[in-house]
Amino acid sequence: MTARSLPHVQPTARMWQILRRCYPGQSPVAVLERALVMLATADGHLTPGGQLKTGAGGRIEGRRTP
Repeated sequence: MTARSLPHVQPTARMWQILRRCYPGQSPVAVLERALVMLATADGHLTPGGQLKTGAGGRIEGRRTP
């Protein structure tokens, strides 16, 4: 069986503008990874150690939205 390739994410023009102005000289991939980890942490999908939570949606019970 062959491994599936990772999906290609195409940043929008606004994303590139933010990356260039706010994070000059930094790798766009690294900046976007940090942003995704921060979002997932804030949404309750990660453990305090940064690992994905198990269960439906990886959320803490009581934080589900309709």
